[in-house]
Amino acid sequence: MIVEEIMNTDVVTLQPTNSIADAIQAMETNNIRHIPIVNDENNLVGLVTISRLKEATPSTFRTNDNPDDLKKPLEVIMERNVITGHPLDFVEEIAAVFYEQKISAIPIIKDKKLVGIITETDLLRTMVELTGAHQPGSQIELRVPNISGVLSNIADIIRKRKANILSVLVYPDKHDEQYKILVIRVQLMNPTGLIHELKMAGHHVLWPNLPGISI
Repeated sequence: MIVEEIMNTDVVTLQPTNSIADAIQAMETNNIRHIPIVNDENNLVGLVTISRLKEATPSTFRTNDNPDDLKKPLEVIMERNVITGHPLDFVEEIAAVFYEQKISAIPIIKDKKLVGIITETDLLRTMVELTGAHQPGSQIELRVPNISGVLSNIADIIRKRKANILSVLVYPDKHDEQYKILVIRVQLMNPTGLIHELKMAGHHVLWPNLPGISI
C-alpha cells in the first residue's frame, strides 16, 4: 500500500502571517490537530500542531487571559524542520518514521507542492482495515517452522472449512529464528472446528488455547 491511497487530500492550511487565533479557530472548526503552513505557491514552509500551540503559548485556549498571544503570527511558533513524505512512499515505511521520530503527522509533498497529509489516526485506521479487526471474525495464532509451503498448507485447511481469510500477519518468533508466528483472522464466529483440524494437521496453535479449555 502506498501513501496516496490513505492520505487526506483535503488539507486545511494557513500561511506564516496568519495568527495563532486563526490556527485555533481552524483546528476547532475542522476538528484537526495539525495545520501545514504554506506560502503563496503552496510550498510547505512549516507545521503547527496543537501541542506546538500549547507549548508556545500555555494560555492559548483561554482567549481572555493573554489576548496579545493570540495575535502572534504562526511563523513565530511553527516547526520549520518538517519531516515530509511522497505520495508513492510505502505506508509501512511512513509508519516506521512516525515510530522512530515520535511525530504525529507528516505532510505529503509532490513536485515541491503540498498534496496531502497523514496523521496517526490515518495509520491506525489503515491498520484496523488491513487486519480486518473491524469485521466480525476470529483470530488464530500459530507457531510454524520458518520454511516455504507452511502458509499454503494452512490456507488449504481453511479453504476446506469454507472460511474466508480476512487478514494474515507474519512476524518472527522472538525466541527461535527457525520459527515464525502467523496471526490469521478468519470470517468465522466459532473457529473450534478449524482449530481442531489445524491441530490434527500438526500445527501448533498458540491462540485461542486457554488453560483448562479443550478446543
